[in-house]
Amino acid sequence: MARTRAQDYDAKRQAILHRAAELFAQYGYSGTSITMIAEACGVSKALLYHYYPDKVAVLFDILFDHLNELVAVVEDTALAARDPQERLYALSAALLEAYRDADAQHQVQIASLKFLSDDRQETLRALERRLVAIFAEAIAESVPEVGHGPLLKPLTMSLFGMLNWHYLWFREGKGLSRQQYALMASQLITAGAAAAAEAVAPGTPKTLRPQAVSGKRGA
Repeated sequence: MARTRAQDYDAKRQAILHRAAELFAQYGYSGTSITMIAEACGVSKALLYHYYPDKVAVLFDILFDHLNELVAVVEDTALAARDPQERLYALSAALLEAYRDADAQHQVQIASLKFLSDDRQETLRALERRLVAIFAEAIAESVPEVGHGPLLKPLTMSLFGMLNWHYLWFREGKGLSRQQYALMASQLITAGAAAAAEAVAPGTPKTLRPQAVSGKRGA
């Protein structure tokens, strides 16, 4: 007869993933042991193995749950916002809000994806690509001059650079709020994209490109 799961199984699993993410972020994946995870969770190794067979499975579930939640949030946001520029801001704000209290998971995603097998990496990279595609479509609709041309990917990844690394300097309650920073980042993209498209257009002399972006000097 199959063993039934306890009613609090999912809650305990989430607690394990949360504490493990903090340990991976602090000590690195290689520097964290199953024993450390069990001790941090206040359970025995035997009980931990009831939830996860090994450390790799813990790492995969941390990243899968994190990315799956991000995709769900931005998909819902993309459907709710009709105006293209409003959508880009809403997506940026929703992503930053989803990052709240998820710094450890975010750091683990950046540093520890490489420890997973190729097939598991591909599962997670598919979720990452879905995130990128949603933002790219919002940028393409916001800036007709860019559309789906060669600048779309650089612009999309530049926006992700601003959003994904904000945790290194952002402090809650000091300076800009998450919403204000999301507005600034999204408007930097939309306001500068048309000028950037003109500046790097084929046939534009290289010596004129910086001036095309910054405008006339001395005005």
